[in-house]
Amino acid sequence: MKPHQPPFRAEHVGSLLRPPELLKARERFKNNEISAAQLRTIEDGAVRSVVKMQEDLGLEDITDGELRRGSWHMDFLYQVGGVTKVQNNLKVQFHNEQGDIEFTPAALQVTGRLRLERCIFGEDFSFLKSITKRTPKLTIPSPSMMHYRGGRAAIDAGVYPDLKEFWRDLAAVYADEIARLGKLGCAYLQLDDTSLAYLNDPTQREHVAQLGGNADDQHLVYIDLINAALAKRPPGMIVCTHLCRGNFRSSWVAAGGYDHVADALFGRLNVDGFFLEYDDARSGGFEPLRFVPKGKIVVLGLVTTKRGRMESKDFLKRRIDDAVKYVPLEQIALSPQCGFSSTVEGNALTVEEQIAKLRLVVDPAREVWG
Repeated sequence: MKPHQPPFRAEHVGSLLRPPELLKARERFKNNEISAAQLRTIEDGAVRSVVKMQEDLGLEDITDGELRRGSWHMDFLYQVGGVTKVQNNLKVQFHNEQGDIEFTPAALQVTGRLRLERCIFGEDFSFLKSITKRTPKLTIPSPSMMHYRGGRAAIDAGVYPDLKEFWRDLAAVYADEIARLGKLGCAYLQLDDTSLAYLNDPTQREHVAQLGGNADDQHLVYIDLINAALAKRPPGMIVCTHLCRGNFRSSWVAAGGYDHVADALFGRLNVDGFFLEYDDARSGGFEPLRFVPKGKIVVLGLVTTKRGRMESKDFLKRRIDDAVKYVPLEQIALSPQCGFSSTVEGNALTVEEQIAKLRLVVDPAREVWG
């Protein structure tokens, strides 16, 4: 892949810390103090600001920071026809150096046949595209996220007595969404996926088994699903996937290297690049990168977004040198390990530290690749 095409040498995952004025506007909208149109105007201003920040840093791909979302994935999934929002029945255990955090987000139930009723995030992407001359990148959850946390129990058996029909309809929804995004000019799409990273953790595979899935082969089901969703993607559209082990208030869910999924993930998943978490020992070593075929880009998430402490440029360069033992330098790029604000709460660092982290990606990338 040519260097001037995405994924670029200096990359970022997408989400950015929400500015205080936007959080305040969200609260005012919730309390019926401002209208949806007024909130949209405030969001537009916040997006313009983070777009300029990214451009000033020298990033080639530009996102809207996911500033209009409360959650990186649920805001998308709730807009799929046939999905019903369910309150307070999902508990996720996150971990950090100080202990554990229990996150209780709203969950979903599939209560009707899945269908795409409109282009999800289409208006958001069109606005982003209109305000930058660089490459606008849209991030959406991988289709596997519709299934992973709830499993078979979250899918009405009266609607889908046979899961094969569920997988077929889900792939069709995504294929339709991707086609519509292509018509809007989206040429760079990122599918955010926790499932393919979580499944490297034996405790998560046990969780899958408890939900009625096949713990050892669930990643193969998801890879086939994603490939079906991408089967008719528009010519010229670059699609990458980001694998995440959890990112909520600087905490994480799963641990373990990529060994369990690596062979099938790199060899069978029909994407152009892989954004991989590699910011600490939880992510394992670079050995699984030996399965990456020619022509695919590995974006190493070496800069952590979970804390403000800065890595050194020399440290990042040494880590890249270690990775080159398993995949050629021309197939490597650099990024933070995840977004800075996968949910509206954001991670425990400042806006200034966020900017410094992004600069820490751009500068070493220029020095390593020119």
